Amino acid sequence: MNRNEAWALLTEYTKNPALVKHMVAVEAAMRAYARKFGEDEDTWGTIGLLHDFDYERYPTREEHPFKGAEVLRGLGVDENWIRTILSHADYSGVRRETRRDKALFAVDELCGFLTACALVRPDKKIATVEVASVRKKLKQKSFAAQVSREDITNGAADLGVDLDTHIAFVRDAMATVADQLGL
Repeated sequence: MNRNEAWALLTEYTKNPALVKHMVAVEAAMRAYARKFGEDEDTWGTIGLLHDFDYERYPTREEHPFKGAEVLRGLGVDENWIRTILSHADYSGVRRETRRDKALFAVDELCGFLTACALVRPDKKIATVEVASVRKKLKQKSFAAQVSREDITNGAADLGVDLDTHIAFVRDAMATVADQLGL
């Protein structure tokens, strides 16, 4: 599946602009990590774009990302891609084994948290979000309360990157698509 096909599927299933922006942010972070690790940017980015495409229609733990996996299988998407998407949900029972699996998990919650951090800044720009500010907000349980701090810290550790470095790296990746994110 190429990016255009993935985009068409995503926009067929997802109407919520914030959720679409989240998937664009994850795509950018996945592309950046693919470059860093010498992997296929298009594959990693497209997987990032697709990882939550079913969430708006199927938001429960019983359905997401399982329903999406069924749709992707029906479209003939590579089973390794589907496995990576399934692995981003701890409750799926699919272990994160590859670097790609680990990267998707590591960037997913962090992209949401960084978006929240940018939106409370006076300039609302992702590029001006400071790592120290993010670390401070991570300690505030009431800030972006739905975001799992444990997933953010465990994701970076599992990927083998320092948390501060990871925060800055994902922020910088998101800044490359800031216009699409409204940040």
